Order: sequence, then structure tokens, then C-alpha cells
Amino acid sequence: MNDLVAKRYVKALVEGRDTKIIDAVSKNLNVISSAFADDKFNAIVTSPEVNDGKKIELVISLVKKADNTLINLVKLLGEKRRLELIPFIANELNVQIAKMNNTYIGVIYTNQKLSGDYVNSIEKQFSKKFDVELSLSQNVCDYDGIKVDIDGLGLEISFSKERLKSQMIDHILKAI
Repeated sequence: MNDLVAKRYVKALVEGRDTKIIDAVSKNLNVISSAFADDKFNAIVTSPEVNDGKKIELVISLVKKADNTLINLVKLLGEKRRLELIPFIANELNVQIAKMNNTYIGVIYTNQKLSGDYVNSIEKQFSKKFDVELSLSQNVCDYDGIKVDIDGLGLEISFSKERLKSQMIDHILKAI
């Protein structure tokens, strides 16, 4: 639900604005969004006992150089008692900026560390295939195979040893 509301705010924020302004607002929203990881900050922002004006001042004070667009957004969110949407808005704005710049970030899941050359090779191949600028990071976990997940494109490609084994067994059983 919060994601849907955040998308509307981001759509209004992006429409008719220069990319420099959008980038500046995004950086500042990311700074503010990181404050929501603190439980004390959340308690203040969601408290009904604290004046809405003080909450707005607190949120704006987290940023060194706030422009009018950011100030107006925070004031609007404060008046509507929706300051807790800021992390969702920041995340959605990052996604929109990635789409505008045609740059995406993905994750490779494997059970062993891959060499940097191999990761770069995968990046180049996917970049060429989808005509985007792609940056991949690696997550070493217990996944038995390899999985590439590019969230902004809605793309997930995986190869699992267990799945290959079961498909081979099925194929052999059908041949008999």
C-alpha cells in the first residue's frame, strides 16, 4: 500500500522537473531515509504528542542544503501525517532515476565467490542484450547454482544443479 502511495508522490515529483533537481532531491531523500533506521527517530516522527511543525523541522534539519522542492514535499507529507512514507518515496525515486538514466543494479547469487572478470563478463553480456547500463554485485549464499536478479528490469535468470538433475531424471524416465 505504501509503495502505491509513494509512486504517486514520485510521479508528481518527477513530472516537469529538470534531472539535476530530481537528483538533488533524491540524494537528500536518501539521507533522510537513512534516519528512519533509528527507532528513536521513528518514535518521534510517528508520535501523536509531537507537533507536526516540529516533525517537519526535524526532518528538514537532517539535510544540509534543502531546496524548495524538498521542503515543500516534506511539508506536504508532514501536513498529511505521511512522513513515514519518505523511505518508500526515496526508494521509488531511485528506481525512476535508474529508468531515466537507463542504468540498473543487479545481484548475482552463488554459493562460491566468482572472479571479477567473470562478473564483468556477465555485466557486459546483459548490458548488450538489454541495451542498458548494468552494475552487478555478488551475494555468496547457499544457492546451489547461479542466479542473476535485476530488480529494476524485473529480470531473474537462474540455473540450479538440483533442477537440472531432476529434469535429466524426468527425461531419462520418459525415454524408457
